[in-house]
Amino acid sequence: MRQSYIIKLMPHRSEVIAPFEHYHIFNRGVRKENIFLETDDYIRILFLILYLQVPIPFRNIGRFVDLYKKRGYFLPRSEVDEVLENREVELCAFSLMPNHYHLLVHELKENGISSYLQRVQVAYAMYFNKKYRKSGYVFQGRFQSVHVQRDRQLSYLSAYIHLNARELKKWKNKEAAYPWSSYQDVVYKNRWGDLLSHSIYSGQFNSNKEYKKFVETSGAKEWKQEIF
Repeated sequence: MRQSYIIKLMPHRSEVIAPFEHYHIFNRGVRKENIFLETDDYIRILFLILYLQVPIPFRNIGRFVDLYKKRGYFLPRSEVDEVLENREVELCAFSLMPNHYHLLVHELKENGISSYLQRVQVAYAMYFNKKYRKSGYVFQGRFQSVHVQRDRQLSYLSAYIHLNARELKKWKNKEAAYPWSSYQDVVYKNRWGDLLSHSIYSGQFNSNKEYKKFVETSGAKEWKQEIF
């Protein structure tokens, strides 16, 4: 099982994405440069990956960032419901690292993932270049995608994603507290409600505690020390 998934973690190019399937999506900064430099950058991309699951415009995102910093949420429940009713993808897991990101995404509509990632990456690149007075590419290309075909693969992939914070000295052995991943949302309290649909893999375990033990003993990060 582990060996077969190692192969799938190292594609030469993105796969053709099919509707109603789950995909590991990842990308990094151009030339491996950091793309999240400050806390506000992490909050901005977090808003984008959560709320751009639906193809509707959000103006003045800075006010949502400010609301998150003050109250710990972006939008009131009534507006979240609109996103849930119209989204093209389901976000199942995420990890945001200084120079790259990992997502586990379920496509709900044809071309949903491509449309979703285009919205997210374009919006973030525009923000990043304006803020830091840069120009040109922020991300290294479009994005990479790997089809996840079996439930057991989903659980191991989620462990891989959730253990990414282990690469950061400050968060080693404290990955479940890392604020920029969905790990804490699975094992403690889900901060995002139905905007984060993790039951496809967490539902394979009898409890949150059992899932956490699985992640910590899975050996997922040893499959390949650096995916890029």
